[in-house]
Amino acid sequence: MENFSIDIPQADLDDLRTRLTHTRWPRELPGNGWTRGVALTELRELVEYWATEYDWRAAEASLNKFPQHVVDFQGQPIHFVHVRSAREAALPLLLIHGWPSTFAEFADVIEPLSRDFHVVVPTIPGFGFSGPVTENGWEVARTAEAFAHVMEQLGYTRYGIQAGDVGAGIAGAISRLGDAVVAMHVNGPGPHPFGGPVSLDGLTGKDVARAERFNAFVASGLGYLQVQATRPKTVGYALNDSPVGQLAWIAEKYREWSDPNSPHAFGIDRDALLTIASIYWFTQAGASSAEYVYESMNAPGTWAAAAAPTGFAVFAADPGIRSIVDPNNEIEHWVEYDAGGHFPAIEVPDLLVEDVRTYFSTRS
Repeated sequence: MENFSIDIPQADLDDLRTRLTHTRWPRELPGNGWTRGVALTELRELVEYWATEYDWRAAEASLNKFPQHVVDFQGQPIHFVHVRSAREAALPLLLIHGWPSTFAEFADVIEPLSRDFHVVVPTIPGFGFSGPVTENGWEVARTAEAFAHVMEQLGYTRYGIQAGDVGAGIAGAISRLGDAVVAMHVNGPGPHPFGGPVSLDGLTGKDVARAERFNAFVASGLGYLQVQATRPKTVGYALNDSPVGQLAWIAEKYREWSDPNSPHAFGIDRDALLTIASIYWFTQAGASSAEYVYESMNAPGTWAAAAAPTGFAVFAADPGIRSIVDPNNEIEHWVEYDAGGHFPAIEVPDLLVEDVRTYFSTRS
């Protein structure tokens, strides 16, 4: 296990700024706005800010306040943050990001959670600083083995997990490896991961709106997944060569999956978004994360049921419908919030911290 600190070469920052200022913008037909993807006007404004005002060095310094390490697993570097609680007997808590996220998504919740937990935040292989990958086969199940290895190296034999998106799939896979996982806390459960549409029959109140949102996503929002799950190399060339292409590819998802009442044009604070986009760019994670999606979507048993008790937090923009996910009302922790969305650690960190504390309070 080695200590790690983020230190992007100045030449890479200069190259990014040059590419941003020499972007070849497409023409936009009048009146389209966001109906066919990211709106040109909003993206140009964000790119201008990225090139002229956004401060990567400040973001880098902020992230480097967290103790970071890299451990080798089967020849692959696994990057992670590790912050121990002042409470020696605290329950370890593994926080797992998804796509199109990074470990930086948890920056605002690490310190408050560390008051009650020993916090470990790994980076998925092929994302950010757990890279680059040098062979095929990095998918959910193998990642679960790698993260379990990290916890073993840290001396943690029982722990909880908080995750969403593909991170929830990794969490479930870890729970099936043995009995180390005490419980899991998952945000943003869908009626079913990638199927649909769902019937509105018998639904009432907010569940109707959630079902309609989910059905709209199934009808027109799965293009990114179909491309990455079938042709990751093709889109990977564009993501690896164009920072604006990389930004648009992931910024669209922050806009579409965040709380629709967010005051931010892209769903989250622009500095937070550009920190995530910068990590993808500097580590060339656009192409490799697409490959990860391909590997995981085509591996057998990726989305098998978890083997540990699981609690759910459903935020405002999430499509979670309890009568579909939990028809027999057997889940002991199902909480719905009127704010936030797919990225609660950035959107509503206080709500996420409170819900995690509540859920694990009887399991420590």
